[in-house]
Amino acid sequence: MTTQEHIQIPRKLTNQLLHLAQISPGAEVCGLIASKNGVPSSCYPVKNSADQPQQRFQLDTTQQIAAMVAIREQGEELFAIYHSHPNAPATPSATDLAQAAYPEALYLIISLNTKGILEMRGFKIDPHSSREIALSLSE
Repeated sequence: MTTQEHIQIPRKLTNQLLHLAQISPGAEVCGLIASKNGVPSSCYPVKNSADQPQQRFQLDTTQQIAAMVAIREQGEELFAIYHSHPNAPATPSATDLAQAAYPEALYLIISLNTKGILEMRGFKIDPHSSREIALSLSE
């Protein structure tokens, strides 16, 4: 398995993720990103079913399963899990670390807590640690 320390995310997909976070400033948004041939290609928003959505996220089980089925049917693979932090930096919280169930996936965290500038950072997460992966935009 190769370890990527730098990942390119298409600008269109990045804009879509930032927009989803902006239109829900009071609650964490979440969902899946799929890739085709290793290139991130599609966004599958999933309802946040956490009991305190302003502070944490939990992918709605029914919608997550439907998204996974759609990803498979499109010939795509799970690439990343994204969520926003309305009032916190774009770094994994203790809850994010504890609940990371897909160590092979990239975790994208979008912060709205940056004085009007949206921030998105990527991490590889396992239950005990996280490692930042550099992100850049591609056309």
